[in-house]
Amino acid sequence: MNEELNEKAVGDNAEEQAAAEEQPAAEAAKELTPEEKIADLEKQIAELKNQQLYKVAEFDNFRKRVMQEKAELIKNGGTKVITTLLPIIDDLERAQQNMDKYEDVDAVKEGLNLIIDKFFKLLAQEGLKKMDVVGQPFDSDLHEAIAMVPGQPEEQKGKVIDCMTAGYTLNDKVIRYAKVAVAE
Repeated sequence: MNEELNEKAVGDNAEEQAAAEEQPAAEAAKELTPEEKIADLEKQIAELKNQQLYKVAEFDNFRKRVMQEKAELIKNGGTKVITTLLPIIDDLERAQQNMDKYEDVDAVKEGLNLIIDKFFKLLAQEGLKKMDVVGQPFDSDLHEAIAMVPGQPEEQKGKVIDCMTAGYTLNDKVIRYAKVAVAE
């Protein structure tokens, strides 16, 4: 029985070798002429050019779409903040309409202070923070020195002693430098 299997395996193996030998012979028979090779290569070049043009056009469309989306974001980027400011604008308009009716100045001041507090809370929710600069060492990354004040005590030298215009950060990025006076 083993002999039969071996003979069968040898026979199968011989058939495979014969088929393998015939394949290169068939390929050799299919050998292309130089003109056919050139035509085939030119066809491949044309296909690659078309693919390349398609990719360039696709990338150009992508770039234009991204530029359009970016322009739209810039144009309407403040919509969220402005929408949140509308209730404060409403409060200010009501206060303005009722100012002449109130004779109690303290009530008007209190109402205005409430509106201002509401305004700063809203801005804080959006990431805005007012810099606390008085008494801090001068830092050119946060402050803009507009005055140097001589004759200050030694422990005050190099520190901010007055703030003329408040500085602000938005999400930890300086959006306006504090204009300060620094002790010399």
